[in-house]
Amino acid sequence: MTILASEDRLDRIDQSIVAALSGNGRLSMSELAAKVGLSKTPVQARVKRLEKGGFIRGYAAIIDRARMGEGHVAFVQVKLSDTRSVALDAFNRAVRNVPEIEQCHMMAASFDYLLKVRTRDIAAYRRVLGERISALPHVAQTSTFVAMETVKDK
Repeated sequence: MTILASEDRLDRIDQSIVAALSGNGRLSMSELAAKVGLSKTPVQARVKRLEKGGFIRGYAAIIDRARMGEGHVAFVQVKLSDTRSVALDAFNRAVRNVPEIEQCHMMAASFDYLLKVRTRDIAAYRRVLGERISALPHVAQTSTFVAMETVKDK
């Protein structure tokens, strides 16, 4: 029996394992085995291979950010003054050092990046925008969109 159907494709059981763990990363191997219809040992081997193959990158707790005092969410469009590889690399490295930036996506759009920024409130966001985001390498322009309500956050 093949554990991974191929380097890039998962078989039905692998997909079931990933789905079960994405719903609850704290499942024991026995619980996971029962969910996918295998015994514990082959499930453990599959999980290890999925981890080693990069299909499962890690496990995390889902945190209530509002209760942690980080309930303000803003999305920021960023246009760079230079989009050559060296400039993009410098921007990417610098973004990783700003803890308030929760996500950063390079876009195929009229702007270069979309950031998801999480802060305590609008005043804290304003400071982050003015002192950190605007100071990132090659930032020419930003536009902010403030989330009023989170309807779905998977």
